[in-house]
Amino acid sequence: MPTKNLNSILQLGEGQFIEFKENLDKSLAKEIVAFANASGGAVYIGVTDSGNLKGLSISNKIKSQIQDIAYNCDPAINIKLEEINNILAIYVTEGVNKPYSCSSGFYMRMGANSQKMTRNEILSLAIKTGKVRYDEQICDNFEWKDFDDEKFEYYLKIAGISKNMPREDILKNLRVLTNDGFTIAGALYFAKEPFKYIISSKIRCVHFNDDERIDILDKKVVDRGIIGNIEFAVNFLKDIIPVRYEIKDLNRKEFPEYPIEAYREAIVNAIIHFDYFLGDTIAIEKLKNSIIINNKGELLFPKDEFGKKSEARNRLLVDLLARTNFMEKAGTGIKRVSDACISNGNRVDFDFSDSFWITMHSNNLDANLDKVVDKVVEKVPENVGDDVTKDVGKDVGKGVGKDVGKDILLIIENQANITIPQIAQILKLTERTIERHISKLKKENKIYRVGGRKSGFWEIIGRK
Repeated sequence: MPTKNLNSILQLGEGQFIEFKENLDKSLAKEIVAFANASGGAVYIGVTDSGNLKGLSISNKIKSQIQDIAYNCDPAINIKLEEINNILAIYVTEGVNKPYSCSSGFYMRMGANSQKMTRNEILSLAIKTGKVRYDEQICDNFEWKDFDDEKFEYYLKIAGISKNMPREDILKNLRVLTNDGFTIAGALYFAKEPFKYIISSKIRCVHFNDDERIDILDKKVVDRGIIGNIEFAVNFLKDIIPVRYEIKDLNRKEFPEYPIEAYREAIVNAIIHFDYFLGDTIAIEKLKNSIIINNKGELLFPKDEFGKKSEARNRLLVDLLARTNFMEKAGTGIKRVSDACISNGNRVDFDFSDSFWITMHSNNLDANLDKVVDKVVEKVPENVGDDVTKDVGKDVGKGVGKDVGKDILLIIENQANITIPQIAQILKLTERTIERHISKLKKENKIYRVGGRKSGFWEIIGRK
């Protein structure tokens, strides 16, 4: 809804629903189209990108120009204009005839940017136009006695929003409160017990002592709202992930088994992009040699574009979290997970078989060597004598008629961040021999190296 409290708008800054422009220019059409194709929003003309008031000389001619711009969109877009001192606000509601376009193409509002849509995105939007966004629906049975003021004040603190106006006005500016009522997004963030209203609000954190999910060491199911769930899950993993220390020249260096940057980003991704329509629970699992984070929310774009783009299923949840330090630039989360894992020597897998799975594999070589050797032992030919088989853990690959290249592939499959000297140690061969076989595997297009010699890992081409 239009508001004359411009200071609160300036404090919020640009985001999913707010755009600042110093002057009226040709790019206004794409901003109007982008808001109409998304969830609506407002363009404030006379305000710099940094939120400083510059002002605008407002005339009937300028208002008419803006109305013509909106009318010439395809299809025409209804807008509302409001003068706030010498600032002109243009309010755009979510369109009912998506997708909309202007002379320069189709655009979609993503975070603080209006991005040009591809052919597939336009087609996908046209198909999904009738699907209601769950987080923006009204929570009809919400009772205000269940509103958690402590959660609300904590959110304002981490979002850098001062409490200098009534709670109701702040909630309206954040778009979680409308004239129709309190939204699902508002309940997920600020209800004392979100599960009372949203059955899929909980997360499940489990610590297993094995890789088969049989021996459970600890299990927690929590319902603390979006922020509380993220913080709990991150701390749950942080408390159980081993950290190796090295002290050199009175300086201590930490080497965690998994990088906190990676699993924190993966947890945020799961919680914020979860399909809350499903009525299921997000799962964060720490196994003996991996971390698995499961989010039952299908991709909203082709798999071959994964990691290159981002599309928010829950735009209001994303917009609220984007104002905190839990989220950075839109669309870069998956890259941050990958980069953090590579730097820490972990392999990470992304899978979309029945939902969205992120699996981070341990970088602890010692914890996995026995499993690697056991796997190699299993491949020893049946005609090899028992005496040789018993000693294969020490002499595997040497004198048993095995294919060294296959041994290397098997070792890499089980320990992607292993080094050439370590492979040589397992197979009791020289490093030069291993390098020769590695070079052959590369030429045969069977493996390639991701990252540097010390912090990278091996990837088997074609491995699912």
